[in-house]
Amino acid sequence: MTALKPLVYAVSDSVGDTAEMVVKAAISQFGSQAFETHRNSHVVSVAAIEELFRQIGVSGRRSLVCHTLVSQELRQAALEFGQQFGVGTVDLLGPILGAVEALSGLKPELKPGLVHKLDEDYFRRIEAVEFSVKYDDGKDCAGILLADIVLVGVSRTSKTPLSMFLAHKMMKVANVPLVPELLPPAELFAIPGRKIFGLVIDPFKLNRIRQERLRVLGIEETSDYADMARIGQELAYAQTIMRRLHCQVLDVSNKAIEETANFVLEMVRNSP
Repeated sequence: MTALKPLVYAVSDSVGDTAEMVVKAAISQFGSQAFETHRNSHVVSVAAIEELFRQIGVSGRRSLVCHTLVSQELRQAALEFGQQFGVGTVDLLGPILGAVEALSGLKPELKPGLVHKLDEDYFRRIEAVEFSVKYDDGKDCAGILLADIVLVGVSRTSKTPLSMFLAHKMMKVANVPLVPELLPPAELFAIPGRKIFGLVIDPFKLNRIRQERLRVLGIEETSDYADMARIGQELAYAQTIMRRLHCQVLDVSNKAIEETANFVLEMVRNSP
């Protein structure tokens, strides 16, 4: 009769990804095919820990429990029940928590699932960045209906960098250029004005920005793009559209991207 393989349990008071990952990394050093593993997630009470160790002890199988229990009470229970039922235990998280606490002088929050929450935040941020790239500069007007925030304004009013900054705050942003020769997308008038932010700028500052842009691109400065009359026409048109949209208008002339972004976020969070 073939002997059963040793069984290593990955026990967690949350999802258990971290415990299982460490267990598999460890047994891989011994030839992972020589072991079996089992994940026990959301173990959140002393009674559940006692029952787990009781079942392992009764089975008589060679077993080891590796856990990432955050609560000191649960970690202590695992240690005591392991001793009571003759089951080896490895506390994967406790020593690290203690060392970090000693290093920093800070107290751990001891909330299960914080790593998982960080993972969720990471993926939400990536999704928001991808969204903002896809719907940048009016590429696809369908994004207007899906966005958390829509930015409108004439060229070189920082729509794209502001979109990217807000995306890193996990906001899905679409931005749309306003050009006198083009009708604004109908989708702009199909969403609440509170989701739209119009960016305006001092015409002389915009002139300097556009002149520099032309210089970088190697285009003659006589282009209409940096012409003051043209800039005045564009800004007047943009403000007309913004009034029709009933949106919040922000003057970005002397504001850093971070300052404008924080104002937008505050407005969004406080909107009904």
